[in-house]
Amino acid sequence: MTRTDRKGTPQAPSRRRRKRSRAGLLTGALTAVALTAAGLVTTSAEATPTDAAAAAVPAHAVTGYWQNFDNGATVQTLADVPDAYDIVAVAFADAGATPGAVDFTLDSAGLGGYTEDAFKADIKAKQAAGKSVVISIGGQNGTVAVNDADSAANFARSVTSLMTEYGFDGVDIDLENGLNSTYMAQALKTIAADAGSGFVLTMAPQTIDMQSPSGEYFKTALAVKDILTVVNMQYYNSGSMLGCDGKVYSQGTVDFLTALACVQLEGGLDPSQVGIGVPASVNAAGGGYVSPGVVNDALDCLTKATNCGSFNPPRTYPGLRGAMTWSTNWDAASGNAWSSTVAPHVHTL
Repeated sequence: MTRTDRKGTPQAPSRRRRKRSRAGLLTGALTAVALTAAGLVTTSAEATPTDAAAAAVPAHAVTGYWQNFDNGATVQTLADVPDAYDIVAVAFADAGATPGAVDFTLDSAGLGGYTEDAFKADIKAKQAAGKSVVISIGGQNGTVAVNDADSAANFARSVTSLMTEYGFDGVDIDLENGLNSTYMAQALKTIAADAGSGFVLTMAPQTIDMQSPSGEYFKTALAVKDILTVVNMQYYNSGSMLGCDGKVYSQGTVDFLTALACVQLEGGLDPSQVGIGVPASVNAAGGGYVSPGVVNDALDCLTKATNCGSFNPPRTYPGLRGAMTWSTNWDAASGNAWSSTVAPHVHTL
């Protein structure tokens, strides 16, 4: 996710990401072959349903990231976030002093004097309204590293502590600087066991991270499939990528959304664990913006085989979870055009 530095200066997507995206063309070139060879291309009859979704999360849900900083988008309290959002991801928790550990500090000054007491009360109010609020880890600037047993334990303890302190329903993994599937999965399972029923686990990988089931992010998602709520991949700031048919698709198109979602859907994730992540406005990302209507077209294509572009999925996925946007703040800056258009459509899938 694009965010700001501590001075509040908007940051463009990193050059590193664009370079990795180009490299991803080579990495993903064998996507379709790899899926088949690995036995991960399944028919709808073979797909294994999941019982991971928390009761509070509807079958078709809308996720929005709420910014704990001011980068030029509309500054909000959690109470300002429209009811259209079913899951609100608080962005972000950052690396703590201990390897693997994370910490969160509300930017009260940057948010116009928003106090911790008000923030916690707003979390409870959202939950009382049937919404889920999770703490997002990382973002574009995040440097959290979970790469051994000790850091996994530190990560789990610190996330559980934040959930207890603030009342978060779960955690969102938005690490964009590498991931170790073995230890991240270990940490997430520990957190889920401590949290018990109602735990919400979301992820927001970059497109490069979900081009093949052999990638560390994809492997993490599959390893925690039994507790995973939804993967809202970021279909932006990525350039061109390969779809599940092995063809190249450019960001900013309906085909990019559908063909890349197909990689996850045919790669082992249940449809209920797949969401489409897009920017709320042209200002919210460096590239890849699509109008809310295009998001709806993609949802229709994947769930009903209607309103498709040139790519046609191999089957329909009526259980598709929904859509995500970065961010509720950028949505507000555009008059909530994204949520007022996409959310009603998601909720009637």
